[in-house]
This record gives sequence, structure tokens and C-alpha cells, in this order.
Amino acid sequence: MNGASQSHDSWVSELTSSMKKLGIPELPTFSNCYPDLNPVDIYRAHLVECLAPITGAELNVIYNAIQWTQTLDKGDLVLPVPALRLKGKKPDEIAKNIVEQFPESPLIQKPQPDKTFIKFFFKPEPLTQLVVPFILKNGIGYGFNTQNGLRDASDPSKGRKKMIVEFSSPNIAKPFHAGHLRSTIIGGFLANLYSGAGWDVVTMNYLGDWGKQYGLLAVGFQRFGDEQALLQNPIGHLYDIYVKISSIQREEEEKVEALRAEVKQLQAENESIVEKEVQIQKILDDGVDEQARRYFKRMVDGDQEAVNTWKRFRNLSIDKYKKTYARLNIHFDDYSGESQVRDESMEKAAKTLAEKKVSEESEGAVVVDLTKHSKKLGKALVKKKDGTSLYLTRDIGAITEREEKYDFDRMIYVVASQQDLHLAQLFKIVELMGRKDLADKCQHINFGMVLGMSTRKGTAKFLDDILRDVGEKMHDVMKTNQAKYDQVEDPDKTADTLGISAVMVQDMTGKRINNYDFDMDRMCSFEGDTGPYLQYAHARLCSIVRKAGVDPAELTSADLSLLQESHAIDLLRSLAQWPDVVQNTLKTLEPVTVLTYLFKMSHALSSSYDHLQVVGSKPELMKARLALYTCARQVLNNGMRLLGLTPVDRM
Repeated sequence: MNGASQSHDSWVSELTSSMKKLGIPELPTFSNCYPDLNPVDIYRAHLVECLAPITGAELNVIYNAIQWTQTLDKGDLVLPVPALRLKGKKPDEIAKNIVEQFPESPLIQKPQPDKTFIKFFFKPEPLTQLVVPFILKNGIGYGFNTQNGLRDASDPSKGRKKMIVEFSSPNIAKPFHAGHLRSTIIGGFLANLYSGAGWDVVTMNYLGDWGKQYGLLAVGFQRFGDEQALLQNPIGHLYDIYVKISSIQREEEEKVEALRAEVKQLQAENESIVEKEVQIQKILDDGVDEQARRYFKRMVDGDQEAVNTWKRFRNLSIDKYKKTYARLNIHFDDYSGESQVRDESMEKAAKTLAEKKVSEESEGAVVVDLTKHSKKLGKALVKKKDGTSLYLTRDIGAITEREEKYDFDRMIYVVASQQDLHLAQLFKIVELMGRKDLADKCQHINFGMVLGMSTRKGTAKFLDDILRDVGEKMHDVMKTNQAKYDQVEDPDKTADTLGISAVMVQDMTGKRINNYDFDMDRMCSFEGDTGPYLQYAHARLCSIVRKAGVDPAELTSADLSLLQESHAIDLLRSLAQWPDVVQNTLKTLEPVTVLTYLFKMSHALSSSYDHLQVVGSKPELMKARLALYTCARQVLNNGMRLLGLTPVDRM
């Protein structure tokens, strides 16, 4: 038996003993009920025992009907009576009847009817005896139920479910724009969420790294490239080159248009057009666009020199991206990309589409008419007239290759809502190819736009620019309190962490689909629901623990019955909700579900400090309150890490 199993068995034994002392010798078992991982599940199972004799409803029906509440004034748990599916009486009458007949409980106060709902409030003392040891014992694991990720909860030997999260996916040598930033933040969060739920998660970055634009980039590097600048800042240097060579390409296109206009004029006047035609042909034969086309053809044909140059650009860019992603606590298991999809996979996809009569020829191009299935899906172009395969063909090839490589149970694409149609077409085409099983495993997690993302140094082109500018702004804010600033060991590092938190929390504050304004002043404030506010809440808890100077091992023997103040009980009620919040987030897949909880909990913390003094209190009371605040710090830390933030201990 490994250490983790022994530790868990020890905890279950300890918990069983605590419950017996509270008058709960045994609990009924239900699927999705984990009393050893979620303290509120103890209350749910106990409630079922209390309600079954009164209502006559099936145990599972009662268990599934009991809901958690998002605001504690509505109770710790609530029962919508209609969900019991009882016949004969009106729901409000049944509610009154349940309240009147509800037995004396060691865990739950007398319930309160509210029309067709019944509100249940936990008794304070048993709550403290259960929740504080629960959090102290489970630590960084508190709130996370790894049973969710098992293929078969009754047989762990069957292994974990496999999840691919594809996110971020910038284009090499192009700006890392706001859409990529949102995808990176949301994708990182989802990867953390599913890892915490016990899934085997593969993080994938599907880079835009193929196409004629890389021929254009190579041509540009031959003209403007600087080896030292490339090594120092590959993405920035390649972008500068791309801008310069694209500008020349545009000038040449405009020159050809102007010459063609002159040719028309000369023809109208019966003048010679030979000289102008020669000039046009020279640009078409030797211009930047043609050079780029020829270079990309060399890449496609496997010309070693061309492929090596492209590989170098790609690898240097990935190395640079890795350093930036590390600042956001994000790593990728697989740097995939358009270039990595094999030609044979695309050809096989095109062949299957044709054989199954999913695709058809239309004016020389190949299309899939999806209007037969849904007018919204329209017609999807899979191959141009010149025979060039498009994104859809490549994406179909990518899905089948990923299935071969990873045998995944689910794959999430974290892509902006502008791509809603593209991904809906992709999934439908995979289904029409006879692979509904594969299409059903794929999910698009979309999001809205970031508006007005500009910084003090002009419009931000790269993620590094954004993080640098927000870090500088955060540094300025920190300096406004010189006394505290002087106590910070590494102000630059702290400002960088706070700046990253500011950007990430602003991104997660609303629902994913909502657009939001990039507001540097607001996001960097310590007032209001911001990243710096959360960091301050965490740092303050760390400070309380440091100043108390109590050995953490002593907290397990704290006299928790001393926690009687309403502020202490309300904070505990909030901490007990954390596992339910995580479980609910697996349904919503919204970072704001976690964030809303963390802010509410932080507000409860903030209002408790004046009433629950630690340093200066009597030793036993200090220990009990310190145990409570240690639990609060653990839950806040767990929530911040789930969101992808790095909690700071001092600031």
C-alpha cells in the first residue's frame, strides 16, 4: 500500500471516529457522495436519513434533490420540494409537513420553510469539529475529488479518463493578441480543473506555423535578418521582419494595380503597352509574393535548407513562448501545429468525404453542404479551386491523428467565439464521415473579445509587452505605500506576480462569452474584486500565521469549541462549500464560478479580523482562531492555484 493510500485510510478512520462522537454512527451511501472528500456530503447523506421516513420518497431521489446554496442567508443546503416528485398534496403543504415532522438532529438545526423550499442550517459546534480537521488534514487536496476522473469509480484499476485541452495557439512571428491571451488563461484554468478532478490531462498548443506566410518570412529574413537579434528576441525580431517584408509585398501589389490601370489607359489611347506589361511581368515573376510562394513550395517539397530555416524559427519561438507561459504557471505537453498534420491524414479525410458523398465539387472547388442538416452551418469549403487544402481539412486530419496518438475520452478546443461556425462545421463533418463517436468527444469552449487592449507604450503586440506594462503599473501602485514597500524582499518579482494576477483575474471576472474592457487602472487596484485584492487577502493570512509563531502541528489539538462568534461560524460555513464550488465548476466550466466564491470568502475574512483577533488572545483561543485562519488560507490558496495564480506570502 502506498503512502497516499495509508494517509487516506488514516483520515477515513479519524473522520469515522469524529462522526460517532457527534452521534452519526453510519451513513447511507450514494453515487457521487464522498463524505471523506466533501464535508457537506456528510450532511446530505444525514439529511436523506432524516427525510426518507417523513416523505416516503426514494433515497436517491432525495439525495439528488438536495441543493447547495450560493448565499448563506438561504441556508447551507436547500430542498426544492417539487424535486421529490410526491403526489397528493401541494408542495408548500408538503414543505410545512416536513418541517413539523423533522426529527432532532445532531448536525442540523430545525429547518425553515420558504414556500416550496426548505432551508437547512448546520449546527455550529459539529460544523467546527468536522470542517477544520477536514481542511487541515487534506491541505492542498481539499476541494478536489480525483474520483471524477476514473473510467470506473468502482474499479480504479481501469485507469483515468484522458482529456486533451487545446489552447493558446498563437501564430509564430505574429503578435500574441488578446484572443490568444484569453485562450491561454481559460485553457490553463480548464487544464487545472480537470487535473484536480483526476483526469489524465494533455495540454496542447496548436501553433499557426505553416503556410505561404512562412515563405514570406524566410524571404524577409534573407533581406533584413540579424542573427544576434534573432537569438535575443526571436518572436519580436521575426515580427519586425514580417512587417517590413509584408510592407514591400503590399507596395508591389499596389504597383501592379497602378501599372494595370496605366495599361488600360494606354489601350484606350491606342498607345504601346509593351513596356508596362514587361514591368508588370517582372514584379509577378520576381517580386516578394512570388519569392515567398517559391520558398514555401521548397518547404512543402522537403528542401532541407528551407525546412531547416523554418524549423529554427519555430523552435526559437517555442523556447521564447515557454518562458512567457511559465510566468503564467502554464506548461504544454505537446507543441503541435498546422505543420505537424501529415499530408496522408488530410488526403485520407478528403477521400472519406468524397466516398461517403459528404463533399461535392462546386465550380472547381470542393465543398460540404451542411445546410441539409442545419441552415446555420452553411456550406463549408474544404479545398480551393487550385487544389489547396484549407483549415477544415487540416483540422479533420488533426482530430484523427490525436485519436491515434492519445486515445482521448474528451477534447476541448479553447477558441474565440468568432470561430463558432468553423468548429461547429468541423464537428458536424466528422460526424457525417461516420465518426459520431469521435465528434461527440469534442467540445468548443468559446469566449468573447478583449476591447481596448493598449498600454502606456502603445498597442500591445506580445504577451510579454502586456505583462511588462501591467507589472510596471503594479510597481507604481505598490510604491504609494512606502512603509509596506520597504518590507517587500523582491519588489520587482512581487510586482510581476501581482501584475499577472491583475490581468488574469480581470479576464475571469465575467462569464467567458462576455466581452470586456482592458482597464489597467481598475485591474491593478487593491480595492474592489481584483487580482491584487485576492493576493492581499492571502498575504494577510500568511502574516497572521507568521506573527502567531505557533507550530502548525499544534493546530490539530486546538479546542475548536471556542469558535463561537458568528463571524467564525459564517467563515467556516463558507469554507465548507469549497468542494461543492469545485464540483459545480466542472459543470459550468467558468472561471468566474471559482472567482465569485473566492471574493465572497475573502469578504467574510475581511469582516472577521476585528472580531477574531489572534495575536494577543488567550493561548487556547489564539490556537483555535489560528486553526480557522490556517484553513481559510489553505482554501484561498487552493482556489487561486486552480485559477492559475501564484499566491504571494508577503507584499
